[in-house]
Amino acid sequence: MADYLGAQDAIAFGIASDLTYTVFGATNSSPQTTELFASDRSPTLMKYVKLGVLQTAVLIGVMTLRAYSGGGGWKRAFWPAAGGVVTGAMMYAMYAHALQAGQDKAPPAAAAGRR
Repeated sequence: MADYLGAQDAIAFGIASDLTYTVFGATNSSPQTTELFASDRSPTLMKYVKLGVLQTAVLIGVMTLRAYSGGGGWKRAFWPAAGGVVTGAMMYAMYAHALQAGQDKAPPAAAAGRR
């Protein structure tokens, strides 16, 4: 039985991580795009990163509460929470790095010509 529960925990972690990646993919351009346009549009770029974090927190919160209230307690609720928090933190850090790396760079020449 313990092996089965360990597998469930791993699956919950993986699903929460995948959900987090999916939300960031749906709400944001890539970190590369963030870096390319950081000097020009940083408030808008980070607004959507923050909205992605908020959406992920709500969805992972629902998963965590359901795992807890479904009889698993905090031992079962830990894994979806950990999956969402770890992945969300990595994604936020990647976008924050991209923003910082692109702050002093001009946007690509092709984009500048579209203004």
